[in-house]
Amino acid sequence: MDRFDALLLAALQKNARQTAEALSAEVGLSADACRKRLARLRSSGVIEAEIAVLDPGRIGRGLMLVVEVTLLNERTQDLDGFKARMQAAEEVMQCYYVTGNADFVLLVSARDMAEYEAFTRREFFAEENVQRFRTSAVMDRVKTGFAMPVAPG
Repeated sequence: MDRFDALLLAALQKNARQTAEALSAEVGLSADACRKRLARLRSSGVIEAEIAVLDPGRIGRGLMLVVEVTLLNERTQDLDGFKARMQAAEEVMQCYYVTGNADFVLLVSARDMAEYEAFTRREFFAEENVQRFRTSAVMDRVKTGFAMPVAPG
């Protein structure tokens, strides 16, 4: 990755809908060069996805929860099973396998507390390998997104 790739990635993280022409002006390359570089960054997996970040309140999912989950067993099959269930659960926006006091940290959205309770019954209480979970309700979205610093490598 060179300086131009880093500039392209930084620009895309601010607005993934920019045209190659707009990126060209910002990065200092031709539009065609930007298109080629973006195609390479996408095909190589550097760019995993280009997504829309939604306002949870405007789509009726204003309850956001941070959930720490601890499993009884961390055998490969148990971890893989939990990961697969979290990937399939539409309420789970993000799921991280972590070190520390919990095994997983989840970011979950729900319409209301009743929907979250149904989620916990289905995904945690009904699952024998979930030892415990701890929930924190999000009071304010201070910063959201996936942007990270990009430097030439």
